[in-house]
Amino acid sequence: MPKFSPVDLSSAYNRTRSDRSPWDDGTATAIAGLPGGENVFWGIPFSGADALEPSIIVAGADGSTEPIQIEIDAPDYPGITGVPYVVFQHVCDARALDDAGQLRGPYPLQAGRPPVALNPGELLAEYTLLYEDGSGQAVPVRRQFEINNPRNRGQSTYAAKDHLEPVALDFRGPSPKNLWGRMQLNVNVGSLDTLTNDQGVWLLYALPNPQPERCISGIRVTPTGQASIGIGAITLFHGTNHPLRHSKLESVAVDLPDGEGSDLAASDVEIDLGTVARTYAVPAFDPDTWMAEERKGWGDEVGGDSSLVLDVAANPDATLTVGGHEFDMSELRSTGEVTASEGAAKIRLLTADRTWVHTTIVDAATGKPTPARIHFRAPDGRYIPPYGHRHEVNDNWFEDYGADLLLGSTQYAYVDGTLQGELPVGDVYVEVVKGFEYAPVRQKLHIEPGQRELRIELDRIAKTRPKGWVTADTHTHFLTPETARLEAAAEDTNLVNLLAAQWGDLFTNVGDLTGALSGSSTDETLVWVGTENRQHLMGHINLLAYTGSPIFPLSTGGPTEGYIGDSVKRAMSEWAEECRRKEGVVIVPHFPFPESEVYAEVIRGVVDGLEIRDFWSPSMDTFAVHEWYHLLNAGYRVAAVGGTDKMSASMPVGGVRTYAHIGGDEFSFAAWGRAVRAGKTVTTSGPILSFSVDGRVPGDEIQIAGGGATVHVEVSAVSTSPIHTLDVVFNGRVIASESVPAGALSLSLSEDIHLQGSGWLATRCGSENVAWHVWPVNMNAHTSPVYVVEGGSELFQESAGEHLITVMQGGLEWLDTLAIPESPERHEAIKKVFHDAIHDVNMKRKHHGHGH
Repeated sequence: MPKFSPVDLSSAYNRTRSDRSPWDDGTATAIAGLPGGENVFWGIPFSGADALEPSIIVAGADGSTEPIQIEIDAPDYPGITGVPYVVFQHVCDARALDDAGQLRGPYPLQAGRPPVALNPGELLAEYTLLYEDGSGQAVPVRRQFEINNPRNRGQSTYAAKDHLEPVALDFRGPSPKNLWGRMQLNVNVGSLDTLTNDQGVWLLYALPNPQPERCISGIRVTPTGQASIGIGAITLFHGTNHPLRHSKLESVAVDLPDGEGSDLAASDVEIDLGTVARTYAVPAFDPDTWMAEERKGWGDEVGGDSSLVLDVAANPDATLTVGGHEFDMSELRSTGEVTASEGAAKIRLLTADRTWVHTTIVDAATGKPTPARIHFRAPDGRYIPPYGHRHEVNDNWFEDYGADLLLGSTQYAYVDGTLQGELPVGDVYVEVVKGFEYAPVRQKLHIEPGQRELRIELDRIAKTRPKGWVTADTHTHFLTPETARLEAAAEDTNLVNLLAAQWGDLFTNVGDLTGALSGSSTDETLVWVGTENRQHLMGHINLLAYTGSPIFPLSTGGPTEGYIGDSVKRAMSEWAEECRRKEGVVIVPHFPFPESEVYAEVIRGVVDGLEIRDFWSPSMDTFAVHEWYHLLNAGYRVAAVGGTDKMSASMPVGGVRTYAHIGGDEFSFAAWGRAVRAGKTVTTSGPILSFSVDGRVPGDEIQIAGGGATVHVEVSAVSTSPIHTLDVVFNGRVIASESVPAGALSLSLSEDIHLQGSGWLATRCGSENVAWHVWPVNMNAHTSPVYVVEGGSELFQESAGEHLITVMQGGLEWLDTLAIPESPERHEAIKKVFHDAIHDVNMKRKHHGHGH
């Protein structure tokens, strides 16, 4: 038996849809544009006709109460029994009769705008199902209940649906012009062109047949004359459930024969009475292995085995088709698993019963709720987001900066310590993470039916704050100040620098600049909106926590930092000097890139710290680190700091961070800035690293006599994920090390080391474990140096000085050859920054006997 029987109405049509009469102008225009011919709406096939042909049954025109009788002619189902529902595709006029019996039009609106439906509940007709014995069953048809205007202003129909059904979208695009924002919904009612084309709609009404076992011979339409109605098509439904009512969203696993799932497209998945909301791959998940992993909390690498899952909202009578294999959804709901008729494929219902749970994450030491990020996972591997968070995190640049995170293939939600949402009854897995000093929690939970509360405790394994250390991210973008505070607190980051910037003709966070501490700040989590001022060749510079008016321009010198034809207006050193005058802190981001003036800024003493981390690198023995070593070896002291350059939901705030030692000072931006400027810092993406030389700590200086001296070095590192190496570096060379090939959660080194000559000592720690940021980074750390001065003479290595001069000469070459000068005077002033820095290096060379 077929599921549907469209009725042939060709002999019953009495008007064309292109006729203006008997409709008001807006209704007539909408009806003429409605889809005709053969259509499928909400999975129901309808057989209509084109607008210029007889294509609509009009009743009640001009106040007529004359009944119209429609003979049932359904060629593919001649019996006409077993019809629980008769589905009408119909509309009514926007006008209504007033108390004086006159047709009243809609309230006046701007031309082209949809009208307001008048007289809701007004009886417009009765539809009577006629049986072969001459009896009938009448049903009232009321405005805004069973029928409605083809266009209306947000007045949905209570017992009928628009013919436009939900369409699943992919936020990744491609996006039609001006509709990127709408794509982020992952759903639209109708195709996206309905957003720019305010078309009319058919109303689909499923009339219940109280005697479905009897043969229907016809339908009588008896209008009241209150308004014209029009019927475009009728279809008989032979299922058992209301054809326009769907069940809630369910997840369905699909097991296809080998080789079929690898290239399955969304177009290969269809459902007749429902919507496939999402087709996606779920990474393979072994709960026991996951629970036993030592590395926790930082995501999983993309790739590997996966399974195909569909999220489906469907009528129980629906048929799901995947790659040509058909499955009965009613059988799936009753048995939980269905095999296709040919036995080569099957589907399984993954969605268990659910219960709404309020979860609290608490600090075990205080018993109070604490912000964190959380990941719930079903036993089959699906991510279960808390309410208010996306099922699929959009990690594209500048597309979504809500409180979500994607690390590799693992999604998280940022929460303030409390959250709520549906969890499946039965087993569910959870991971909770809070920065580097709390042990990540992985637990297998069992959710009971009706459970309403869940409590998860976090234990702090390192306590650096009481020892005078505070943490900071020197470099984030796009977040709102309040979301920045939430994510920083959830990552146990005390201070977050949110940076306004220019990107061509796009300006971000400029409206958040106040020249003061953000009102979103709390005692333990400070937010300040500064600026990243940028030049595509000379470099970028982060101007943090400065007071007063913004330091403009934000970019200069052309795309994509500046705009097309943009001249070089200011040197970065000039921006830095203004920041210093305004009590700010100056950081070179993603050092040394872009590589040019960044060296001059350090040489001229206007930079407080360098972000030295190279992403994509397994160790701290990287190009960026060695460029920092060049500066140190040339005698230019500058601290190492950590910042993420967060520009998407795939980078955690504080994923690379700065630990700065403020000692007993009250926590503030000013105290943090003083610590950075003094070199009392560690940059880390995981390990907590401590280092002393004869009791001196990073930023301190040790004076030794000529001929060298022996010093005692103490190093320790702890981490929530295994670390593997610990190095002591003197002037860029490893002079002591400790390693554990299998990895350990702590490493230490205590040695007496003989030093010969001036220089600097620092320590670094390495791990084979990766945090799966958008730019993956190993869980490593590096301290700023303890400086050593032998016999009163500072360190200077000729090769380092030559390297710095060469790069700065490249900047001068660009300025004189390819840059667009703002003016001759400005051009010379910017060049002077380079000349002064080169002169400073040459004076060092001369002082150390290398000549110039």
